[in-house]
Amino acid sequence: MPSLVTEAKIFACTQSKELGEKIAAAYGTRLGNVITSKYSDGEFQPSYEESIRGTRIFIIGSTNPGAENLMEMLLMIDAAKRASARHITAVLPYFGWARQDRKDKPRVPIAAKLVAKMLESAGATRIITMDLHADQIQGFFEKPVDHLFASTIFLPYLRGLDLDNLTIASPDMGGSKRAYAYSKALESDVVICYKQRAKANLISYMELIGDVTGKNVVLVDDMVDTAGTLTKAADLMMERGALSVRAICTHPILSGKAYDNINQSKLQELIVTDSIPVLEKSEKIRVLTCSNLFADVMHKVHENSSISSNFIM
Repeated sequence: MPSLVTEAKIFACTQSKELGEKIAAAYGTRLGNVITSKYSDGEFQPSYEESIRGTRIFIIGSTNPGAENLMEMLLMIDAAKRASARHITAVLPYFGWARQDRKDKPRVPIAAKLVAKMLESAGATRIITMDLHADQIQGFFEKPVDHLFASTIFLPYLRGLDLDNLTIASPDMGGSKRAYAYSKALESDVVICYKQRAKANLISYMELIGDVTGKNVVLVDDMVDTAGTLTKAADLMMERGALSVRAICTHPILSGKAYDNINQSKLQELIVTDSIPVLEKSEKIRVLTCSNLFADVMHKVHENSSISSNFIM
């Protein structure tokens, strides 16, 4: 009787092809063959060009907007289910639409919950993701979720800088838990920025809680979109006497005027992962790969080994 244990296969959606190749190489295999047919009206159809019957497959794809990225992941999962894959793990380095995790005013959707249900309905049997915008999004799934921390990537880099008078900062109240976790690991002080928004991506007021005089500050956040909050916080801290301000942000969305905001700000450095491709080069942006982290966890998932060590902040 043939063994039920087979080698895992790794595939990537279009937007994460480069990261997928890095993860596959770190895993010790090649990226699986997928072709995507496109129609003139914009409709597209992914097709697995090799057998996946009875196998465990990993589908790598961040679901950052536009909506095509999420749609491609859903189609890839559905195709795998209909091709009789045994286990279908959706690997989402960046879980898009996560900022809509609750009703913050009447008559709005909870998009993160909707995306979770769509992934499960399509046929995903497991989710692997990194630095969710809100930890409670894990509860939107009925399937197992492995929520990884990019701190395992950032902390060695920060320790390598060997900064004196290091202070960790959160650019808003919502990120205070993350900032405290980093400060505990680095045995440093913490400061927090309090901000008010006039509307999405527009800050009307910001104040600093804590003293940064003579400190080397590292801002910590899960994502950087237009970089308005980060750059405003960096400028404010330099005005208050900080020696330097850096920022670490897991997911480089970098939309709108983000690159201009970063290049014109007093940020010394922005450190991000490659969960989303960085489309423009900047002397201030340093990209650290998350491929080894995902490859390690995928190995352990396939071998049914413990991955608790990958959850340590």
